Amino acid sequence: MDSLGALPIFIQAAETRSFTAAGQQLGLSASAVGKAIARLEGRLGVRLFHRSTRTITLTQEGHLFLARCRRILGEVEAAEQELADTHAAPSGRLRVSLPMVGMLLMPAVNAFIQAYPEIEPDLDFTDRLVDVIGEGFDVVLRTGDAADSRLMTRIVGTFHHRLVASPAYLDRRGIPIKPADLAHHACLRHRYPTTGKLEAWPLRQDRMAGTIEPPATVVASALEPLISMAEAGLGIVSLPDFVLHEHLRTGHLVPVLSDHTEDSGVFRLLWPSSPYLSPKLRVFIEFMTANLFPPK
Repeated sequence: MDSLGALPIFIQAAETRSFTAAGQQLGLSASAVGKAIARLEGRLGVRLFHRSTRTITLTQEGHLFLARCRRILGEVEAAEQELADTHAAPSGRLRVSLPMVGMLLMPAVNAFIQAYPEIEPDLDFTDRLVDVIGEGFDVVLRTGDAADSRLMTRIVGTFHHRLVASPAYLDRRGIPIKPADLAHHACLRHRYPTTGKLEAWPLRQDRMAGTIEPPATVVASALEPLISMAEAGLGIVSLPDFVLHEHLRTGHLVPVLSDHTEDSGVFRLLWPSSPYLSPKLRVFIEFMTANLFPPK
């Protein structure tokens, strides 16, 4: 512990290149600084400074030791901040990036805002691949895999896509029995706004018929209009199951071709790697993990 206490003195002396200047900034005499450095050199068994009547300069060993000392004190300061934050109330601006489908996840976001009124969420809705660190986001919610090694990640839920339509539509156009039947149906397709590509439907490949590409009777760049059109009886749509619970419960939409679909995906939170989490980020991660996809 005596050595640890001498580290700030050594760092200050190395940066000012003067025992006198270091002592003035630390509230010590030049003599006390010199004696602390001498004791440290004695314990280490190396000379840290070249001394002259007017100046001091680091030895090669001193340069090596300075770099390590800065890292050590940085870790100590991070640990102190982490412990202090455990007693601090979560507050302040929280920059969050959500996918466009995040609008359908707003119940959990709304509940978080009500639970932590001192936190000020700044919500960015986009499907583009954001630079979490470069653009200054605290946390992002995305589907798929995590490829950036600079980020920490936590899976907060899984989902599947289902094909659904309204009972009125199926009464009028008939129920498709196999994927090939979709060629004779109105299909409501989602187009990714960032790439312009149509989202693939989760159809199992038919060995005889090959890959089935449903017609694009109507195309939209957001899911909410597709849900509305499907409820209005305008066609069949592929939607993630987390947006369908209420529609299926009420019977406004019913599944089709359930035996011919298969896929799965994950939602994950990603945030910049750090020695500690700020209180606002910690409670956001914990709240979303518990509430974004609650057990049914």
